[in-house]
Amino acid sequence: MLSALIRALSQLSDPAVRRVVWTSVLAAIAGFLSLALLVSVLLFNTQLTEVPWLDTTLDVLGGMAVLVVPYFLFPAVVVAVSGVFLDSVVVAVERRYYPTLPSSRHRPLWEDVLSAARFFVVVLVLNLLALPLYLFPVLNLVVFYGLNGYLLGREYFELVALRHLSPGAARLTRKSNGLKLFAAGVIIAFLSSIPLVNLLAPVVAAAFMVHVFHGLEAGLRPKERP
Repeated sequence: MLSALIRALSQLSDPAVRRVVWTSVLAAIAGFLSLALLVSVLLFNTQLTEVPWLDTTLDVLGGMAVLVVPYFLFPAVVVAVSGVFLDSVVVAVERRYYPTLPSSRHRPLWEDVLSAARFFVVVLVLNLLALPLYLFPVLNLVVFYGLNGYLLGREYFELVALRHLSPGAARLTRKSNGLKLFAAGVIIAFLSSIPLVNLLAPVVAAAFMVHVFHGLEAGLRPKERP
């Protein structure tokens, strides 16, 4: 796992990957600011009570929420806005490290957009449901990394696996290697929670998962390929 992460980080020097990095960074910043603006509009333009002092208190708490809520939802935002650019990262990694493998299936743009939108909705809803738990120290870290580790591990695995395997074979591989993919997802979630580093997290995560997948794929039977 460590060697896969080191290889993924070294891929950032690839010119093809650098273009995706800048695109995804700008898109992630725009997505984060949009989310923060949306949260602030919803909070500050909604009068929850008729009691002035209570509304003022809620506004102060709302100001804190404008900073906190987007932070916890950032993994969903950054994957959603960057997901449509990551196919070229997977191609670049496979071209460099796995040139002898059979050509993979190219994912059409609409498939990437649909997958990113679906993932964003799932992560958004589940993190909003878990938001009250984020108020408790220690428990918030367990819930955040556990929930997002599972979701991110699954999403990035499918990003790579569905280029090589049928949906049924990919699902079987994911279930039989659930613990390893969960650990990979926790690593991705951790990178996604570090300020500034999280802007690079989608690109690193995509490259990282390519190496994780091909490590798992080594044990697959040829007949499981589509």
